[in-house]
Amino acid sequence: MLWIKAFHIISIITWFAALFYLPRLFVYHAMSQDKVSLERFKVMERKLYRGIMTPSMILAVVLGTWMVVDGWEIYQTQYWLHAKLALVVPLIVYHFYCGHLLQIFKQDKNTRSDVFYRWFNEFPVLVLIAIVVLVVVKPF
Repeated sequence: MLWIKAFHIISIITWFAALFYLPRLFVYHAMSQDKVSLERFKVMERKLYRGIMTPSMILAVVLGTWMVVDGWEIYQTQYWLHAKLALVVPLIVYHFYCGHLLQIFKQDKNTRSDVFYRWFNEFPVLVLIAIVVLVVVKPF
């Protein structure tokens, strides 16, 4: 089970790195005007989302589910874990919304400013802070 936990943590780190970086690319993409930059951001965003972000999310969810199912007798009364899992759900929604935004940029239909994407980029930071506190402190 320690191997599963190790790879779960690795996949979470990779997923969060991508969750932090893709919206940052959206900031720069929204600020760009020239065709070369716009096309470069489209390629970078697509490769990050499909090549790193989505596989990392899938691996994190699969391995996390494996650990919960394997230790359910212990975890069912660990309410910090229930809270953590409740935070993972909006994070997955955020992930797929990033995919939606990726398609909007791909079609050159973005209407939002770089300021929107700067604020949008803060959501996974807040979720990460809450999850780490729940996992380490286990307040309930």
